[in-house]
Amino acid sequence: MTGSIIRVQRTRVKICGITRVDDALAAVAAGADALGFVFYAKSPRAVTPSQAAAIIAKVPAFVSTVGLFVDADEAEIRQTLAQCPLDVLQFHGSESADDCRRFGRPYLKALRMQEGVDVVAFAEGYPDACGLLLDSYRPGVPGGTGESFNWERIPASLPLPLVLAGGLKPDNVADGIAKCSPWAVDVSGGVESSPGIKCQSTLAAFFAAVARADQWEPRSE
Repeated sequence: MTGSIIRVQRTRVKICGITRVDDALAAVAAGADALGFVFYAKSPRAVTPSQAAAIIAKVPAFVSTVGLFVDADEAEIRQTLAQCPLDVLQFHGSESADDCRRFGRPYLKALRMQEGVDVVAFAEGYPDACGLLLDSYRPGVPGGTGESFNWERIPASLPLPLVLAGGLKPDNVADGIAKCSPWAVDVSGGVESSPGIKCQSTLAAFFAAVARADQWEPRSE
């Protein structure tokens, strides 16, 4: 058969740093697969468990909710889970695999791409993670830097699904997808008008760029 169509993997999209119901619904309407809530007080996008729960209550079915933590105490995480129906936990600190898995939820482990880091060895240390999130490195800042990193440093083969983060925005996300073929992309500041406030037109532009990157290709047999 000639000229049939095969689908290149659809890139999933997580919109992180959600602080308002309107922004959550705008992200979902634009096509978000997941929404991220930051439980890290030093972040300008931080929310309390009660704030997140109120937003999550308005999120429609089949959209994943993700809670981001940075070296949080176990008790703090359990208190958050008692209030928020989070589907996935995202760890951005120095948490061990045991720390991440003790809550019985799927989890992502973030790695900031400091020079010299062995990405494959790091990923192998979290064998039960549902994904490896690669983010930019800035000393003292666990995420949300708004800066991208050199994607050529990402190994061609990883033992975990790749979630690409760090400085993504409408004008570079397609290039990131083309070069890295990630399972998903994660964006926060790149679709904002100010920290924690999402911009609907920029959200639309971001999703349009992702869609353009997810090509359909002809197959000849």
